[in-house]
Amino acid sequence: FLLRRRERAGAVVVVVETRHRRMRRGAPGLLRRVLASPPPSPRCAAASSSVVARGIRFNMSGLGGGAAPSGPGVDGPSVLTLGDRADHSWVWQLREDPDAPKHDPNKSSRQVFSGHYVRVAPTPLRKPRLALVSPDMLEELGIDEEDAKSETFARFFGGDAAAVPGMESWATPYALAIMGQRQSSNCPFGTGNGYGDGRAVSVGEIVNEKTGTRLEMQLKGGGTTPFCRGGDGRAVLRSSIREFLASEAMHALGVSTTRALSLVVSDGGDTVRRPWYNPKSDKKGGMFAGMLTEDDPRLAKFPPATRRQIVRQMNGQAKKRDPDVMIEESCAITTRVAPSFTRVGHVDLFARRAIRAGKNSDAHAELEMIVRHAIFREFPEVWKTIEDAPGVPPEAAAAFLRASARALAMMVAGWLRVGFCQGNFNADNCLVGGRTMDYGPFGFVDKYDPLFAKWTGSGEHFAFANQPAAGLANFAVLASSVAPLLRDGDEEANALVAEARLYFDEAVSDVRRAKLGFSEDYDAETASDMYEETLEPLMAESEVDYIVLFRNLSGVVKLSDEDVSEDAKVMAPTSDAFYAAPDEEQAKRWRAFLRAWRSAVLADAESNGGVDGVVERLCAANPKYVLREWMLVEAYDAAKRSNDFGVAQDLFDATRRPYDEGTDAHSKRWFRRAPDAALEAGGTAFMS
Repeated sequence: FLLRRRERAGAVVVVVETRHRRMRRGAPGLLRRVLASPPPSPRCAAASSSVVARGIRFNMSGLGGGAAPSGPGVDGPSVLTLGDRADHSWVWQLREDPDAPKHDPNKSSRQVFSGHYVRVAPTPLRKPRLALVSPDMLEELGIDEEDAKSETFARFFGGDAAAVPGMESWATPYALAIMGQRQSSNCPFGTGNGYGDGRAVSVGEIVNEKTGTRLEMQLKGGGTTPFCRGGDGRAVLRSSIREFLASEAMHALGVSTTRALSLVVSDGGDTVRRPWYNPKSDKKGGMFAGMLTEDDPRLAKFPPATRRQIVRQMNGQAKKRDPDVMIEESCAITTRVAPSFTRVGHVDLFARRAIRAGKNSDAHAELEMIVRHAIFREFPEVWKTIEDAPGVPPEAAAAFLRASARALAMMVAGWLRVGFCQGNFNADNCLVGGRTMDYGPFGFVDKYDPLFAKWTGSGEHFAFANQPAAGLANFAVLASSVAPLLRDGDEEANALVAEARLYFDEAVSDVRRAKLGFSEDYDAETASDMYEETLEPLMAESEVDYIVLFRNLSGVVKLSDEDVSEDAKVMAPTSDAFYAAPDEEQAKRWRAFLRAWRSAVLADAESNGGVDGVVERLCAANPKYVLREWMLVEAYDAAKRSNDFGVAQDLFDATRRPYDEGTDAHSKRWFRRAPDAALEAGGTAFMS
């Protein structure tokens, strides 16, 4: 047993950590004896007491003298009970940085040489105020909606950790790998020992008493940590609104993601300066905008449609630029929530250290600990096989990798289905559980381009259509990192990467089949070939809206055979998707595709629900409401300009049910092509 007794916010908190289940069964009796011992100070003698024993929290009020806080003098009782349900597995399963005490309060950039976490308190916002909250996540966390309006709620999720007794807070180190290439230059010390949660602070884990689900809460913009790399640790209102809305919208879209509980803003004048885009620069265009034209002699060998595509893509990339002005922005904190925030980068960091130090080292033990913890948090079916045994047997390590590969493949394929581009899909932005996270330079596709990405630094490797390759590269880093625990080491890891490639290919094919409305009886590879060989080249050559096109395909299915035979009528349901009318040659190919696809999907539907079945499948796979950047700009501009969160709330309401037809007002406002200006404006069409 490891016993720790400490005071926090007027409570005696005794933590008992053990790996042995038979010892946990006897924990209540032991803990009663511990609490019966003399208190460390007179102040605690009359305080409430709470006890945690490896996943079990006991309400021991009365044994320590006094009762838990309640009654008229307490603001937000259901928020305060988070501490009673707390179970900080990251803290009790893993190792703390041994150098943390001498660097207390651990708010400055430094090297962290070992350990899985550093205890650090978030930096509170001044005069915190709740601006947005997710009712679904309140329910998941067991917090009453009325209590979300309390001062205690705003204080705690605005960075005041002392507002809720019994909680822990910490930040974690991890490594960076880009497209499978391990990096260390990102660390200010050039060693990789200073990289990690630079402005994200975990403020506890709780277990949902009804479902048994473990949920970790993390403040994005919670202030500096040892991994801040010289930054201020803050997030601004603009990025926080994007994070909140995107997290909940992605969940509603049916793609695995971290969630958002709340957006808390500062009414106390907390501001920071950030580089951003001068609207006047948009009128000038990018430095190289328009330099390439279709009559460029270098393009002479290409057919007209291909020349147009090349010109559009090259000029679009040329218009991207970095911010050109400094602006002052208000600070805010988004609380993101997930069963776990275990990243590929976490495992990568400890693998690098273990490989350098050797098998019998403390570093190797820390690698095994982080993998075991990842299994515990993310994959219960694997955890059941090792719960009563120490370490990570080779078979469990391989099972962990297979489970992670499948989850990552499903996530990335989901991104393609809903038109999402993560933009900065490094291994440190990739959770081992296959959950979307880090809504920074993300974007949803407007005008289709396989190389679409909002971030100016995305390059082609993180572009929309290349995300499966980026996901596989991240998995390769994970497999290589777990190789020291596999029976056949790197050889087995390489074989698992080859196996994972099949999972990714299968997931992408399944998504293409779904987007085209075919049933699960239809061969996925045949549907994928139709998408890849006919439809995708057409979309890339034409100026067509990805979201509107697929959503409106159901209108083509509903046409009569007579209408389909008429050129104008077969194109009519999808006409709103085009930013510019296709030329005659393109229109001919569009008509041919729509007729061939309709014929194939209706043939499949004869034994799978008929026309209604096709329409239902199309509308279930292709959302109507997604968070395009121009919508987000409207939301955060209103909030910044006049403290008006009504636009953000309206957008939140629409995207909570993205597959419904929605109200007439929502349909008119949020289901349409992007405004032309939004396709070129800095901070909307692209960002850094």
